[in-house]
Amino acid sequence: MAIRNIRTIGDEILRKKSKKVEEINDRILTLLKDMQDTMYKAEGVGLAAPQVGILKRVVVIDVGNGPINLINPEIIKTEGEYLDEEGCLSIPGKHGKVARPERVKAKALNEKGEEIIIDGEGLLARALCHEIDHLDGVLFVDKIVEGENQ
Repeated sequence: MAIRNIRTIGDEILRKKSKKVEEINDRILTLLKDMQDTMYKAEGVGLAAPQVGILKRVVVIDVGNGPINLINPEIIKTEGEYLDEEGCLSIPGKHGKVARPERVKAKALNEKGEEIIIDGEGLLARALCHEIDHLDGVLFVDKIVEGENQ
């Protein structure tokens, strides 16, 4: 597959709201594979389609247990909160403390169009929130706790 260019802060596409995927076709499946390859090459744990210039609600995540492909993901439940360090492939060199839920339940479609439920805790919960934020044009720097940025 192909490694795509990761858009960086200042690129207006990162601030736009992504559109729902209406049909899972070869273009979406290729996008998912390319996004995985791009994420792994960049040594990230997640990547959202706007980060590669596509305004579609598509996310890939791998926190060490293999890739998770999510189409039209949405968070349906959160529990707890904790503050931890975050960074982003679209904002190289910038880190900061962001409060996120400890546990997240999200629903999405997989690449076969089947509805799946993901229960995430810790890093997976953080990655789900971070990547789904990207689909709405929200960046982690918008949520850095004051006095905690580096």
